[in-house]
This record gives sequence, structure tokens and C-alpha cells, in this order.
Amino acid sequence: MNGIKIKGMGRCVPQRVVTNEDMAKIVDTTDQWITSRTGIRRRRHCVSETHGSLCAGAARAALDRAGVSPEEIGACVVATVTADTLVPSAACVLQRELGLPGDIPCFDLSAACTGFLFALHTMECLLNASPRKYGLVVGAETLSRVTNWDDRGTCILFGDGAGAAVVECRKGWPSIGAELGCHGDGQLLRLPGVEAGERSLISMEGTRVFKFALEAVPWCVDRVLERTGYAIEDVDFFVFHQANARIIDLAARKYRIPPEKYYKNIAEYGNTSAASIPLVLSELEDMGRVGPGSRTLVVGFGGGLTWGGAMVEFA
Repeated sequence: MNGIKIKGMGRCVPQRVVTNEDMAKIVDTTDQWITSRTGIRRRRHCVSETHGSLCAGAARAALDRAGVSPEEIGACVVATVTADTLVPSAACVLQRELGLPGDIPCFDLSAACTGFLFALHTMECLLNASPRKYGLVVGAETLSRVTNWDDRGTCILFGDGAGAAVVECRKGWPSIGAELGCHGDGQLLRLPGVEAGERSLISMEGTRVFKFALEAVPWCVDRVLERTGYAIEDVDFFVFHQANARIIDLAARKYRIPPEKYYKNIAEYGNTSAASIPLVLSELEDMGRVGPGSRTLVVGFGGGLTWGGAMVEFA
């Protein structure tokens, strides 16, 4: 199978910044309590923005960065659990908004915080069967809409945003070597659906999810390295889902990853689920810390339960 590489990244976040001090006015908490346990200082919440406008903003930025026109896109996948509508999907709305071709597959993918990785792997498969060599992958969430503001353990965590990648598929390029997994669990991290008989609000058993993440991250790193044949020192950059700063720091210590090879933006955005990884990649590209030839090991984990890793290169 021909592999894919990232051609260009883009991102879009709401204008409204919600600080830890703002959260302390809603629930019984403090900036010190939130920061020490999560690493989060601020997050973005939608006011006038919609899920669709975030997707479109991130996608346009990615297309512009990649130098690719909408007509060249062979497939569009949006990873999300918070689209504006179930039907039409966020991807179909984006197809209309951007003027993507009408004869390509456009659909949403639900894998929570691992969604962007699931979508990248799916896109690699789709482009191998497409006459067009470029694909659009978006991770977007408006989690503020489904946050339980009475639950201080979860409401402090989540933010809104979108990140997008234009990827290119070429013969001879290596596969991203995705290693993905899931284990159905409807209690540890839950978001009820339409007419489910309960409010569509996020609930989470934080301690158990934290322990799950501590096991999932090294499993993903080890499996991707084994599958691709690379060693830790062969990786130019490590990108972890931004769920908790302590999880990222523990992974960095375990694999002795130097500070210049990993990055955290959780302090500014909080946990944005499927948008988390592409937001990091977009910022890194803008800063020049990743670019043509960069080899990036990406790891995600979240509700489902889902987990995954991949070796993503930049074209």
C-alpha cells in the first residue's frame, strides 16, 4: 500500500478565552488546583462560532499551507463527537462549504480523542483507491456544548477547536504504520446520544481513565516503533494527545525524550479531544519545529475506549 505524508496543517480556535480564574467562578476550584493536576491554565469556548465554522477555518488554512486546491481533494474525513448535526455530517457540510468535488467520500468518524489518528489511517486506505492523491483530515470539537458545568472534575478540562491536515499519497512512500485499538466501555468516559434517556453531557471516571492512559501511551509507542523498524532516536518529534500534562511528562521521562523533541499546548487549549493532535501539529509547523522530512510519532487515547499511534512524516 502506498503511504501518505502531511502536505500542510491548519487550525482554528474560538476567540473566547476561559481562564482557570473564570472556572473558579462556576465551580469550587482554584487555578492552583487545576494547574497542578492537569497543566491546564486556559481553554477556548465557542460563542458565535460553530463546529462547522471551526472545521472550515482549519481546513482552509491547511489547503492554503499545502498549496492544494479543493478540486484536488480525493476524500474528506472529519473526526468528531460534537458535530452541529448528525445529518448532514460535518464532512458533508465541509464539502459544500469548501467546494470539494461531489464524487468523493466525505464522512464523520467517531473515536473521541484518538479520532484524528483513526481518520489518518482511514484516509491512507481511501487514497490508495482514489484517482486523486490528496486528502483532507479534520479533527474538531465543540466540547463546551456537552460539558457538565456542575461537575468540577470534568468541566475544567475541555475546550473547543479544530485542526486540519492535507495529506498526500504517493507510490513508494512508507505507510504511517498505524497501530490502533479499542475496548468497549460505556462507563469510564461517556457521552450519551440523542434520545438516550439521559442528558448528553460528558461523564468520566478520572482516576481510572488516567491509569488507562498510562498503559496505552507506552503500548502505542512500542508498537509503532516495532512496526516501522525505527528506534527512539530516529524520531524527530513526539506528539501526544493533550489530555493531561503529567501523562505527557511521564512518557517523556520513560523514553528519555529530550525537551526539544516534544511539545505541550494543553495549558492554552485544555483537552480538545479529536482536535488535540492536529492543533499541536499545526502549531509546530508554524514554529518551524516540524516540516519537510520530519518524522513524527503521534499517540492518541480516549473514550471508547480507543488508543492508537502512527509514524507521520511531512512531505
